Amino acid sequence: MPDSQPKGPRHDPTMPRYAGLATFALLPRIEDVGHADIAVLGVPFDSGTSFRPGARFGPSHIRENSRQLHPYHQVHDAYPFSTLQVVDAGDVGVGPFDIAQAVAAIETRARGLVDDGTRIVALGGDHTIALPLLRAAAQAHGPVAVLHFDAHLDTWDTLHGASVWHGSPFRRASEEGLIDLSRSQHVGIRGGIYDPSELVDDRRLGFELLHCDEFQRRSVADIVGQVRARLGDGPVYVSVDIDVLDPAHAPGTGTPEVAGLTTRELFCTLRGLRGLDIVGCDVVEVAPAYDHAGITGLAAAHTAWELITLMGLRQAP
Repeated sequence: MPDSQPKGPRHDPTMPRYAGLATFALLPRIEDVGHADIAVLGVPFDSGTSFRPGARFGPSHIRENSRQLHPYHQVHDAYPFSTLQVVDAGDVGVGPFDIAQAVAAIETRARGLVDDGTRIVALGGDHTIALPLLRAAAQAHGPVAVLHFDAHLDTWDTLHGASVWHGSPFRRASEEGLIDLSRSQHVGIRGGIYDPSELVDDRRLGFELLHCDEFQRRSVADIVGQVRARLGDGPVYVSVDIDVLDPAHAPGTGTPEVAGLTTRELFCTLRGLRGLDIVGCDVVEVAPAYDHAGITGLAAAHTAWELITLMGLRQAP
């Protein structure tokens, strides 16, 4: 591997942004640098999906729509790509037929990056992938607070004989001691409840819940204050299911729920998290077969960019 590499995205004045290799935000590949501070990692797996499949094609769709991203963040007045080495680490090699085998492969790849001091921004894939990513993060940092943006709780138990699927990652993570039970938070919940006992169970597993309707009743700043108070100062893992957004803003997802957040509400919330110790994150459940004009892909790519910027602000020397 080379010992050094320009940190930022590809800059070739003869090559337009819509051409050439579609790495995330036109960043260098991990193979081309000596060390990465932050790695964008594709996880093309959707065998844990319970409704509409197709999120296995999410990573490539998000990358294609990330061509629009630029190196300067106006709101944060930051150049995250210039202070840290951010790379595209390609995809994890996962097959579609064996959930346990896929989860093991994701965990192995993630631990290899984390052990090298690299923080991961994962592109899903369905939400099953959060479990092996949390295992890698907790191995390095101990139990982490989970900030979970989603329409659904994802703390359910076994379904159709599978104990690990996209509705169970945070139950399994809580049971394995990966989650800080006093600091974890759902944001945007609004669907997928069969019985009120599920909410009681969810609290036992370590989560407080912010219903999506809170964004109608309260200011985003007020919500951000509540979230920050819950998360505290320790390590945080941020997991964003794109279906936290209303289908008008993210139609390309496997389990859409109406009356969700707007893209602006999500980004204003994320931008209010500046200073948190984000040790890893994911953006999941992008299913491009149901997308229109790249709406969901653009939302997901910009969500990952927001998270990279927050991580860069915290890690910058």
